[in-house]
Amino acid sequence: MQQHSSPTQAVVLAGGQGSRLRPYTDDRPKPMVEIPGTGTPIIGFQLAWLAAEGVTDAVISCGHLAGVLEEWLSRAELPLRVRTVVEDEPLGRGGGLKFAAARLPHPERPWYATNGDIWTRFPLREMAAFHAERDALATLALARPRISWGAVETDAFGHITDFVEAPPSPYLINAGVYVFAPAFADLLPDSGDHERTTFPRLARERRLAGFPLPQGAYWRAIDTAKDLREAARELTRMDAGNGS
Repeated sequence: MQQHSSPTQAVVLAGGQGSRLRPYTDDRPKPMVEIPGTGTPIIGFQLAWLAAEGVTDAVISCGHLAGVLEEWLSRAELPLRVRTVVEDEPLGRGGGLKFAAARLPHPERPWYATNGDIWTRFPLREMAAFHAERDALATLALARPRISWGAVETDAFGHITDFVEAPPSPYLINAGVYVFAPAFADLLPDSGDHERTTFPRLARERRLAGFPLPQGAYWRAIDTAKDLREAARELTRMDAGNGS
């Protein structure tokens, strides 16, 4: 059993082009797109969350328009230490993760990773404890997103009984937030997609765990302009609920 200690280091994957978010991503990488009305890019919310959860060091893997992100980081008042790495050539998600992990300050300790287009709030320390209790090499946060379309309910005879607007999905999905044991980095491919290689292998070996996000936890992937608008509305509601 691994000795439990919450990670203090993280990798943020921020190299995607964000083609579905154009024109917002014409002049900036996807994590640099601002949540409307806040003046803060997605990655700003991410870094603040990681710092609040005990992370002191983050490695940001850059790609598309890396200079824009690096320039913002140089100006921003950040709540943790940050360094950036830029791939000379595209390495794929698994290769990019391995490349960035090699720059973590403490390779002998566990680490978090998150996709750069995720905006979420949940207790990372609870996820780290869950990971350690299961002696996992990797733990994925699991979300249950809402379906984009309205659903139709029917009875056994085929009569429509109800319409449900944007119901929760019956399936859990990979939420794009991870806890990794130190040994995990060595299992990543030098290039390619770890979700098609490393993760399936660990699942067969029962070394891959899934942490369902707690009830009421906020999670949203920012993929489209609609996601940006909805995130802004949700932030307004959260601020109102906090009395701010």
